[in-house]
Amino acid sequence: MKVVDTIPRMSTLVKIFKKEGKSIGLVPTMGYLHEGHLSLVRAASKHTDVVVMSIFVNPIQFGPKEDFEKYPRDLKRDEELATSAGADIIFSPSVNNMYPAGYSTYVNVETLTSGLCGASRPGHFKGVTTVVAKLFEIVRPDISYFGQKDAQQAIVIKKMAEDLNMGIEIKIMPTIREKDGLAMSSRNIYLSEDERKDALVLHGSLMKAEEMIKSGERESRKIIRAIEGMIKSVPSARLDYASIVDTVNLKEAKVLSGEMLIALAVFIGKTRLIDNTIVKGLK
Repeated sequence: MKVVDTIPRMSTLVKIFKKEGKSIGLVPTMGYLHEGHLSLVRAASKHTDVVVMSIFVNPIQFGPKEDFEKYPRDLKRDEELATSAGADIIFSPSVNNMYPAGYSTYVNVETLTSGLCGASRPGHFKGVTTVVAKLFEIVRPDISYFGQKDAQQAIVIKKMAEDLNMGIEIKIMPTIREKDGLAMSSRNIYLSEDERKDALVLHGSLMKAEEMIKSGERESRKIIRAIEGMIKSVPSARLDYASIVDTVNLKEAKVLSGEMLIALAVFIGKTRLIDNTIVKGLK
């Protein structure tokens, strides 16, 4: 496996791969890898000839009071994990390489970014779409892989690729969870032992919502109220949002039908975690 830390070097390798007729799979990450990231690498290995994992903590998707400076970083650890999962290249450019002095071009997907995490993290998705658009241009992947845990992000990226005729297939892969149901996240490392237990309320409240739906409940208001009640019952938890939206336009629905995304963001202590589930075939 190669570690590439400059855009020119990455671009040169891409030209070689393309000349050789090799397909490229891209797994964009911010590092501090876990099984969720590695599952994307394994999927990419099955579908493409060369798997590139980007590791870049993107400053422009963090708000002024968010955790950019303390976001966990361990490139050596990540190299070992990525290699074990089958990655061929780690692309890990510097901030100055990605955003040199005078940088002033941004990509913004409207409408889809106005709610959910977009409402509570202004500017976040403009940062995400900008860096992913740059990665797409540099790596020129045939397929790029994202996890359902970041469902809004995946839907936004898919829309960007379609609208800008990028010719890249976006594959959204299932959320990978710990044995007790907690969605894997690099930010889980911030949790204390007690907070780690409290964080199970995210998955628990989603399971409760699914149970209500299976029992015939279709009123969004009642389901959200049940989620809110579970979150409020945990002392260290503070709800950012709980919402039920369609999976195409991310519009809130009063009555559930078709395919719906149930998404929530919760602060456990000072750590903001997200989770979601998709329910299908609702009538």
